[in-house]
Amino acid sequence: MKKILSFLLTCLLCHIGFGQQLTLRKQTIIDSLRINDSIPNTFSLYLPQQFETQKNWPLLLVIDLEGTKKQSTSMFVPAVEKEGYVMAALHLEDSLNLTQSMLLTGQVLDRVTTMLPIQRSRIYTAGQGSGARYASLAPIFINGINGVISIGASISNTDVLNLRRPFHFIGIVGKNDYAYTELLATEKVLNRIKFPNQILLYDEKVDWPDVALIEKAVQIFTLRAMGKKQVVKDSIYLKNAFTEDLQKVNGLRSRQKMLLAEQYLGELFSIYGAHKNMDSLRQIQKEVRKNKVYRSMKRAENATFFKESLLKDDYAYYMEEDVRTHNFNNLGWWNYQMEELDKFINGSNTYEKQMGNRLKGFVNALAEDNIDLVRSEELVDEDALAFLYMLKTLLDPQNFDFYLKIISLSSKNEDFGTALFYLEEALKKGFKDVEKLYNLEDTALLRINPKFNKLVSQYLKEARYGIKEE
Repeated sequence: MKKILSFLLTCLLCHIGFGQQLTLRKQTIIDSLRINDSIPNTFSLYLPQQFETQKNWPLLLVIDLEGTKKQSTSMFVPAVEKEGYVMAALHLEDSLNLTQSMLLTGQVLDRVTTMLPIQRSRIYTAGQGSGARYASLAPIFINGINGVISIGASISNTDVLNLRRPFHFIGIVGKNDYAYTELLATEKVLNRIKFPNQILLYDEKVDWPDVALIEKAVQIFTLRAMGKKQVVKDSIYLKNAFTEDLQKVNGLRSRQKMLLAEQYLGELFSIYGAHKNMDSLRQIQKEVRKNKVYRSMKRAENATFFKESLLKDDYAYYMEEDVRTHNFNNLGWWNYQMEELDKFINGSNTYEKQMGNRLKGFVNALAEDNIDLVRSEELVDEDALAFLYMLKTLLDPQNFDFYLKIISLSSKNEDFGTALFYLEEALKKGFKDVEKLYNLEDTALLRINPKFNKLVSQYLKEARYGIKEE
């Protein structure tokens, strides 16, 4: 059969009330596929170029909780195309609880495995951030999920893992990401309880890792399937993968990235242990660990881990206390802490730079978790919420959503002085969305305040009300 990119696959769908023909195009992300007639939710689907109905295919289900389904799906396309996986993608709304989300996820898996020839022993989930945390929970609640690719997140709670149903966990994380140390801790737990796992690391401070790391994660699933005889072992594929990994290790060593080289070597033992003799790798690992540069780097990183642990404990303690006591006076201390972290980030010590970025991420995530906790209470503590919104403007000064939230909350309580202060702070930092500002909830009285319109005119020159101050 000729390989034509525009080849159309027609599937007759007879279950769950679907009697129509559905035309699926290969190498194209197909959006808005209905799960069934009674569920308004939809999912996306991608079929690799080599897809055919005469064989069964592994399935990767990408989960999105942050409204970035298109981006997350596109990031996985090169990997599933290269490795020959069917990919589905599902966006879950914040309004759904865990039970509803899991039911929906299970229904998507049922839908895809019914409409396409999927190899049931090779079904995996993946996600980034909150989507990754959810993806790591899916195998606990849904039978038949064999592995997880988690980008930038550890397993939410290792205590709930079912030892009788182990799944393969692959974490991908940057050393600047606050989840880095969490994933290292998770790896130790998974090793202890004999869950297959790998952690793939990168140095760059970016939201998404290089596509090559995602491709590697999917390749690891394929190699494990060969080791478990779920697919026929391909000696050429295996040789090429191993050669590429050795080249990566040698490249890291030549660039003096000794910590990354040693860590990656450690993962290769679990990746290739079922396929090859590991004596040559053990020799390379010994050479790396004896290297003076490696030892110096390891000591420096361990020192920052210790310092980071102490600071995280401090931040967690003081945030809990400040939220409980509505300690607005401590906002100055938090501002000072962010300045101290900036000193680490702007300094010359690589490990302290990474630590500073991780700690900023940790404090921001901690604040957002506290916001979710306060807002979930039956009687919302608005003073605690106000403190956290103010804190977020210090922790993440370019995120204007929290300026708007404190403006709205202060206006609701007729604290116009606070509302005007945070309005000016947002405008000084570059906020320009006039429509969002004038449609902000609970600000009707604020918007007719002459000082409000004066500030808008001063910074945006688009005040809607020309009210003169008396």
